[in-house]
Amino acid sequence: MSHHPRLLALALLCLLLGAWELTVRQAGISTLVLPAPSVVARTLWSSLATGYLWPHIGVTLAEMLLGLVLGGAAGLLIGVALAESPLLDRVLKPYVILSQVLPKLALAPLFVLWFGFGMLPTIIMTALICFFPLMENTFTSLRQVDPQRLQLFSLLGASRRQTLLRLKLPAGLPGILAGLRVALVLALVGAVVGEFIGASRGLGAVIIAAQGMMDTPLMFAALAAIAAIGLLCYQATLMLEHRLLRPYTDPP
Repeated sequence: MSHHPRLLALALLCLLLGAWELTVRQAGISTLVLPAPSVVARTLWSSLATGYLWPHIGVTLAEMLLGLVLGGAAGLLIGVALAESPLLDRVLKPYVILSQVLPKLALAPLFVLWFGFGMLPTIIMTALICFFPLMENTFTSLRQVDPQRLQLFSLLGASRRQTLLRLKLPAGLPGILAGLRVALVLALVGAVVGEFIGASRGLGAVIIAAQGMMDTPLMFAALAAIAAIGLLCYQATLMLEHRLLRPYTDPP
């Protein structure tokens, strides 16, 4: 039965692509305005077969993963620090929120000015985007631990470090991993948007170049590659989540 929803999702995708193909062909819509899925598929295949897209995919993946690691690690550590220290929470929380309400796209030209062209400005922007969901989810998850279990650990004489590592982090793991899933999706968006501003490599740069050449099929092919990367990475986080949470969900 677990395959049933997947088959339905695949059938819906085929239906939507078929309707798109038929509409474009019947209405005689120009490829410049809206290419048919078959045209996009041919463009994607040829750009992969010739090796044109692979370096760009590699750059976007590298920016996304480096940004996710940097932003995620900072978010996790600061989330733990704020949850463990009410004083730090009161002092730093306004600055953390301020860092998030500033639009990253507006900061992108400044990052290019400060760090030059290339991957570094995009990685920094991606890290800033990834930071908040993981920080907020970590903070909330650690603060929502069952008070009775906290009391039990206190009665058993557990130190703050032991309570954090043995109780709070394992109990807050589902919430932390949910934050990681959100951060991953935002990391891909951040990497591609960052490439729109002054990058010469990456899938975002391919979209801008295709727009300049009025090559709409190539633009759609790059978007299809981005969608595939997003789905595969999201699926990978679900598998990681399943493995990490298995000890807490399997019956004894």
